[in-house]
Amino acid sequence: IKLKLLGNIIKQNKINLILINLKFKPLVIKMAGLGRYLTRRAITFVPTLIGVTLITFFIAFVMPADPARLWAGGEHARPETIELIRKQYHLDDPWWEAYYFFLTSIIQNKMMSPVTHNFVLNDIVIRFPITLTIAVLATLMTVAIGVPLGIIAALKKDTSIDSFVRIFALIGYSTPSFWIAYIFMWIFYLKLRLITVAGYVTPSQLITGIMFIDALITGEFDVFVDIMRRLFLPSFVLAFISAGGLARYVRNSMLDVLSADYIEFARAKGLPSFTLWRHALKNSLIPIVTVIGFMFGGLLGGALITETVFGINGLGRLFASSITNFDIPMIIVSTLLMGIIFLVTSLIVDLLYAIIDPRVRL
Repeated sequence: IKLKLLGNIIKQNKINLILINLKFKPLVIKMAGLGRYLTRRAITFVPTLIGVTLITFFIAFVMPADPARLWAGGEHARPETIELIRKQYHLDDPWWEAYYFFLTSIIQNKMMSPVTHNFVLNDIVIRFPITLTIAVLATLMTVAIGVPLGIIAALKKDTSIDSFVRIFALIGYSTPSFWIAYIFMWIFYLKLRLITVAGYVTPSQLITGIMFIDALITGEFDVFVDIMRRLFLPSFVLAFISAGGLARYVRNSMLDVLSADYIEFARAKGLPSFTLWRHALKNSLIPIVTVIGFMFGGLLGGALITETVFGINGLGRLFASSITNFDIPMIIVSTLLMGIIFLVTSLIVDLLYAIIDPRVRL
């Protein structure tokens, strides 16, 4: 009897193991497919980045200006100073040697700007949290404003609400950002005194790099309020410009899905309207995710005009000053950073594609 009971237990455990294996096998296959898809996408990173740096390097060095003379002080620069700069930055070497020097110096953080005399990566690291905070705030505001407006416009097609969303998008696209910034500054700073336009307050510890989130994590709520007073309005200006366009994308994508045959079939079967809208929104997310992802990547690259108007020392002003001063090391690093930002953004968008629609992995 004991042997029979033991045999039944072993048999039942084998059945349970088979059932568990069958239950998790689709998940394993799905994750494996996702891993292969991400591997294929990640392989393109390295040649793309090398191509970006090569193109930037050639554009910077085929220009007719003499960078060594400009860095040494212009027309009145001393010849020995110019020669010293040429040797320091390998400007007289063959292009492949100069390119190798620039690339290895950047990777090892040994590349120094001839204009600011600071290490290039250090300047970027200092300013990156400011731009990252603005980009995250602006993206959150854009999604919070644009997605609901787009959904409502799709559900209320050809009504006054739909017309309002289209006019709102037109105003955001066609109005100069500096004009919107000055109008909002006049309202919220001069009249209402709700914001500040000078100085910076940073949390005692940077954890995520997003300053207002780090202030909440460390419990510095007064710092959080000061950060929001300083960076809320620049972020809102960027969101105001982009939210209307996002609303139009959401509207058009929702309308395409709502007119699909399977939605009409589900409606004929009597499914509730809310359920239909929920399924339509999920199936219309791919173009919406694309717009939001690359919008965030563009903001992370630095919003030059907004940062200039509000006096924010972020990446946008740093990139603009490097072009003005012909700071080739900073130009190369800035372009490389922009390439990395958009490649990573593209990879994240593709990952979201694969999660939303498994057919993308095929």
